[in-house]
Amino acid sequence: MLRFDVHQHLWSAPLVAALERRAEAPRIRREGLRWRLDLPGEPSCGIDVDGDDPDRRAGLVCVDGLDRALIAPSPALGAARDVLDAYHAGCAELPETFGAWGALDHRTAVPGDVDALLGAGFAGVCLPSNALASPAALDRVGPLLECLERRGAPLFVHPGGGSNEPGAPAWFTALTDYVTGMHTAWHAFAAAGRPAHPRLRVLWAMLAGGAPLHAERLAARGGPASAVLDHDSFYDSSSYGFELIEATARVVGLNQVVHGSDRPVLAPVTAPLGPEAWHAMTVRAPAALLGTRAAVTMAAPIAATSSSLAT
Repeated sequence: MLRFDVHQHLWSAPLVAALERRAEAPRIRREGLRWRLDLPGEPSCGIDVDGDDPDRRAGLVCVDGLDRALIAPSPALGAARDVLDAYHAGCAELPETFGAWGALDHRTAVPGDVDALLGAGFAGVCLPSNALASPAALDRVGPLLECLERRGAPLFVHPGGGSNEPGAPAWFTALTDYVTGMHTAWHAFAAAGRPAHPRLRVLWAMLAGGAPLHAERLAARGGPASAVLDHDSFYDSSSYGFELIEATARVVGLNQVVHGSDRPVLAPVTAPLGPEAWHAMTVRAPAALLGTRAAVTMAAPIAATSSSLAT
C-alpha cells in the first residue's frame, strides 16, 4: 500500500506568476535575491520560490520515506479567481508523485464546482476553518459538504488567514488565529456538522489545534464529547511533534492520526511515535481517509479546471 503525506504546499510556476502580477495582497515580490509573500491579515514573510521545483520536491517525498504527497491550497491566499485558477493550473503540471486538494470560494461555490474538481482528479476539497466557524456557517456550505459526502470524497479543513496584530512577532498568528480557528471549526462541526453529514470524512489540519484534548471540558459543559470517537474525522500532524501527536492518538485513536508535514512551510517530523505508528499514520489512516479517492491520486494527472470554480 502507498505511504502518504496528506498535507504539503508548493509554489508552482503558474501560482508564482499569478501572485507576482498582483498589486496588492495576496502577492509575492522580489526583494533583492529573495522572494517575499504579502498576505492579507498577516505579516510579510520570506519564501523559497526558487528552491520549490516540483521535481526536486518529488525527490524529497522519497527522502521522507513516502510514495505520494497531496498538495493543498493555502486559504490564507484568499479566494480570488486568478489565484485559484493558478493553483489548479500548477496542480495539473505536478509530477505523478503528487495528488492535490481542490480549492474553491466557499462563499459563492455550488455543488457543481465540487463535482468539477473531483472529476478533474482532485482527492477532495480544502476549505478554510472560518467556513465551518458556526452552525450557521456550516449551513451555508452544507450543499458543498453534501456533494462531497455523496461522492465519497473527503473534506480538508485548513487554517485561514490571521488578524495581523500590530507589533506581534512573526509566529503569533500561527499560535493564536490558526489554533483558535481550528478549535472553533472542530467544535462547530461536532455540534452541527456531523449530525447533518454523518458519512462525510473530514481531515483536520494541525491536529485541529488540539481540540480533541478538550473532551473532558466539552463533556462538563454538556457538549458532544463523543465527537472524539468519530471514526470519520482524521487529524494531520502538521506543525506538531511527539507530545501532542501522542496525546491526540490516546484520545482519538492512532488510526485517526495522519502524517501531514506542511512542507515547505515546516520541516517534516517523521516517525515521531516509532515505526508501527508511522505505518498507521502514513498507510492505514490515509487509506481510510481517502477511501476510493486514494485510487484517484494514482491515476492520470490532474486535469485543468474551469475558472468558473473561483466565481
